[in-house]
Amino acid sequence: MKAFVFPGQGAQFSGMGKALYEESPLAREWFEKADELLGFRITDIMFEGTDEDLRQTKVTQPAIFLHSIILAKTLGEQFRPEMVAGHSLGEFSALVAARALSFEDGLQLVYKRALAMQKAGEINEGTMAAILNLPDETVEKICAGIDGVVVPANYNCPGQVVISGSIAGIDRACELLLASGAKRALKLKVGGAFHSPLMEPAREELRKAIDAVSFQAPDCPVYQNVSTQGETNPERIKTNLIAQLTAPVKWTQSVQNMIAGGADDFTELGPGSVLQGLIKKINPNVQMQGIS
Repeated sequence: MKAFVFPGQGAQFSGMGKALYEESPLAREWFEKADELLGFRITDIMFEGTDEDLRQTKVTQPAIFLHSIILAKTLGEQFRPEMVAGHSLGEFSALVAARALSFEDGLQLVYKRALAMQKAGEINEGTMAAILNLPDETVEKICAGIDGVVVPANYNCPGQVVISGSIAGIDRACELLLASGAKRALKLKVGGAFHSPLMEPAREELRKAIDAVSFQAPDCPVYQNVSTQGETNPERIKTNLIAQLTAPVKWTQSVQNMIAGGADDFTELGPGSVLQGLIKKINPNVQMQGIS
């Protein structure tokens, strides 16, 4: 079965989407529509901006969403997913690609989510760190024993968990995880403690925005980060999407469930190739390619 997957924050790069814009009149139409909807020329930042420009959450998230969705639109009949999934932000791309959300509503939600997350990161200062080569259970146990907020945030693949929380808590967790045998504990350059309780102010803002938007039943199951199951019920999709901001991204479990459900051919749509690498580590036997 054919599955399409969509990347999240961190996949951005300067020049992203530029070739697509220049080579496809259809893509150009959609990019210019996005500039109009957002009220600023995000295309200028995507095509010519510095890495620092693109690292701003309010730019990164809509930029990656646009790159992914416009790629899907330009594929035409080649885009026939039997299931979809997205990593964190990528879940919005998956929902629009599967027609559970309109392009316009999806873009506005992504932008509002990005602004809310950036603001929450300023209210509750925090950070994230990637932990390599430790069992999930060890990471969970050490995080649970630290004072303050420190939680597993992304289960990316076996042996790679990202943790999220207060700066002091993450620093302490990194020390303890390295002492417990982690190969690396690498702090990430992010604007906040994403997918942790410190994102609660953003979750409430996102809930209001999501409640104001119309969701439809998707064309195919959408495997969501929170439930890890193929969802088709619009109300369940909305509930999971709201919960996602303060809950972990269970990517490993989602991909495993997609494969158990019959997926054997994955295509990553969007900038970079991060998800291709993660899926190969989850199951090296599936077919995997990317279109960017």
